[in-house]
Amino acid sequence: MATRSKLPSVDPFLLWLVGTVVAASLLPARGVALEAFDVAADAAIVLLFFLHGAKLSREAVLAGIGNWRLHLLALGFTYLLFPLLGLGAARVAGMVIDPALAMGLLFLALLPSTVQSSIAFTAMAGGNVAAAVCSASLSNLVGIVLTPLLVALFIHSGGDGGVDGFSSVQKIATQLLLPFVAGHLLRPVIGKWVDAHKKLLQPVDRSSVLLVVYSAFSAAVANGVWSRVGPFDLGVLLLASAVILGVVIAVNGVVAKLVGLPREDAIVLLFCGSKKSLVSGVPMAGALFAPAQVGMVILPLMIFHQLQLFVCAWLAGRYRRELDAAAAILPPQDEAAALARAQAIGLPIPEACRAGVVANLELLTRHARVLDGGKVGGGGA
Repeated sequence: MATRSKLPSVDPFLLWLVGTVVAASLLPARGVALEAFDVAADAAIVLLFFLHGAKLSREAVLAGIGNWRLHLLALGFTYLLFPLLGLGAARVAGMVIDPALAMGLLFLALLPSTVQSSIAFTAMAGGNVAAAVCSASLSNLVGIVLTPLLVALFIHSGGDGGVDGFSSVQKIATQLLLPFVAGHLLRPVIGKWVDAHKKLLQPVDRSSVLLVVYSAFSAAVANGVWSRVGPFDLGVLLLASAVILGVVIAVNGVVAKLVGLPREDAIVLLFCGSKKSLVSGVPMAGALFAPAQVGMVILPLMIFHQLQLFVCAWLAGRYRRELDAAAAILPPQDEAAALARAQAIGLPIPEACRAGVVANLELLTRHARVLDGGKVGGGGA
């Protein structure tokens, strides 16, 4: 009986996000309570980026930094192709949905890539993990400065409001960049403790985002968000997100082939160049937009977040199956494996012949990889 392929499951964090939106819709914080949540959210964001800086391994980044062509391509997808697609999507969608939602489509296109999921999907697919660490980290470092500038250029200059021009860079620097730099400078002191307690610290990421989402939607509910957003609007956002993601992935594959990227680097380009960070995007929205706008602006990002995880999980699984299938047809790679394979088919290998047999098998494997363009057995988890 043929086995049915398992579809990627819904990200549990999405359920927390939806629950937070529902809670803010039914029991929104108001007055002094909302101010308290705003202060708590700001403090959580500072802590979040401080820990991001402390977790960033300089050695891991340096291990993959030499692949400059790959990193430039990934940055090009994140900060050139995505913004162009976002501009088009916002222009078209803005004809039929609320302008604040259309602004959210453009905003998500200006954000940096994800870090954790980019690295995880690259490892799952058998890609160049060291390069993924460097590329994703570089994208976020660049984004702390470049995203506010792009928002000021494409959104504020267009008269959509909500952003205080280039002074937004100062706010981002104070709330995000300075804590990040401080955390990284203190890594020699606290790095070992942070690395040893990653599971303990993981809730900080998510609770920070949830606090900002609750605060944002509390303000949005007070401004009648659900009287402005209906099923049709959500459908348009989902369709626009699917088109943006689909075009990026398609162009990604074409570019990887045109420039001749090896399989493991093409995987890095795919996963680092096709995703947008919710963890960075929500705090940035809180810093860049008026409180009454943040809920509407981050709604498209929340939809895109789940869609990108669903699609990238499927792609990573497909790459892994291809890699496993290719590895299964390779000859044994060492003496023990050769003896085991020979014994399984009842073919003894005399001791005097073993070294020659293994050498020939290694030669056959190298030829197979060259003929197959590096796909057979290439890469590593």
